[in-house]
Amino acid sequence: MAKIPVVNQDECISCGLCAETCPEVFRLNDQDISEVYNPIGAPEEKIQEAIDSCPVQCI
Repeated sequence: MAKIPVVNQDECISCGLCAETCPEVFRLNDQDISEVYNPIGAPEEKIQEAIDSCPVQCI
């Protein structure tokens, strides 16, 4: 079973690293908060790289 990334938007600091690292899955919304818009848009390794890059670990 594949893992599905989720962003805790209350914790997000809008740094944009996840969207930079894996734009196929993450983007900043109208409030500049990260969101998952395509959870299966990239290989699991690339999604994990974005998760690991989050400075507040909200993914």
